[in-house]
Amino acid sequence: MRQEDNPTSYTSHGEITMNQIAGMQPGLARLMAEISERYWILYYAANADNWKMASLQSSEIKKAFRIGEITRPKYLDHLEAFINGPMAKMDDAIVHQDWDKFEESYSIGVTAANAYHVSWNHEEIVWQLPSEPPKHLKL
Repeated sequence: MRQEDNPTSYTSHGEITMNQIAGMQPGLARLMAEISERYWILYYAANADNWKMASLQSSEIKKAFRIGEITRPKYLDHLEAFINGPMAKMDDAIVHQDWDKFEESYSIGVTAANAYHVSWNHEEIVWQLPSEPPKHLKL
């Protein structure tokens, strides 16, 4: 590879190439740890009528999905379907502070996520809502 095909930048710690930066970008496995935690918080925030926190978690989940669309474009269609399907319905429920609609949309989201895992040949990943809210946040 010619040097001009792999631009180099400089940090206070040394040189870094564009290919090295690209290799550090997170795949879905790394992003899903964050998404999973935020999805958990999202549920219990809505359940506690903390709609502002629920809105924040939804927004951050979608941002993480957008990163995944860039770093792992093969999942683009499924990620967009999730954002425009269950997440959009949850967002509408959050805006209207409608717990019943939120809970229904959330459950659809869990089912969809687990179906995506199977379609991606990761049937060993079965997401489930923890039975208690996170202890590290006041919801």
